[in-house]
Amino acid sequence: MTPPDEPGAAAARLTGAAVQRVRPLSGDIAEVVLDGGRAVMVKRGDPRAVRAEAAGLRWLADARTVRVPAVRGAGGRWLVTDRVPTGPPSPEAAFRFGRDLAALHRTGAPAFGAPPPDGPREAFVGLAPMRNVPGDDWPAWYAEHRVLPYLRTAFDQGTVRPAGAAVVERVCERLPDLVGPPEPPARLHGDLWNGNVLWGADGHARLIDPAAHGGHRETDLAMLDLFGCPHLDRVLDGYQDAAPLAAGREDRVGLHQLFPLLVHAVLFGRTYAEQAVAVAARL
Repeated sequence: MTPPDEPGAAAARLTGAAVQRVRPLSGDIAEVVLDGGRAVMVKRGDPRAVRAEAAGLRWLADARTVRVPAVRGAGGRWLVTDRVPTGPPSPEAAFRFGRDLAALHRTGAPAFGAPPPDGPREAFVGLAPMRNVPGDDWPAWYAEHRVLPYLRTAFDQGTVRPAGAAVVERVCERLPDLVGPPEPPARLHGDLWNGNVLWGADGHARLIDPAAHGGHRETDLAMLDLFGCPHLDRVLDGYQDAAPLAAGREDRVGLHQLFPLLVHAVLFGRTYAEQAVAVAARL
């Protein structure tokens, strides 16, 4: 008998389908083939993170723009989603992805920091806690709920030194002068580094592992730029073709990268802290 805390048992319980085979991919992720041949990914995590991820995937799917793996079941510590057959990225797929991402952002959100429907206020970005607190003023919200919480944690850890913390704090004080023209709240993936973009074998990109919330659309684009994205120039071409960005975006990329850099400083240490401080100093 399969133990109830195993991926196969979780997949059977959450989908109602019998399991043909299980292939572990890591300690927390397995590929499971259900009766009828459907392949799903089964992921184990903190129950709050599972709830947040499932709500985020459904919210992104509801926009009917960028494709995401369908949620087949979620409960407790387990999330079951469709497996995505992948292939190599192409310039054509990247352009299409940029247009779809622009369309996703245009579907909007009730407020900056608004969580997905049924999503928890206390969510996660990767393995770090992330609080979704709605706000109407992006510069103030971004400083209070996306930059300063991780700066304080990194400072308390000793990862960011006092002089570096002061540099980041000065940027937060100057945010209203740095952010460019006002933007309405966009529907963000929220953790859009290249590892969370799956290039489908059918030529369409899929987004996985969201930290979805209402935010500034340039934040998703800045995260793609931070950790490298194949054919990023074509992604941006497609985006600009569908929803042109305000002039000066290139000068604001670092501003939007402060959030993920400080999250990485909290999770992974001083190298990212030094990068965040360097970005802040340039701003």
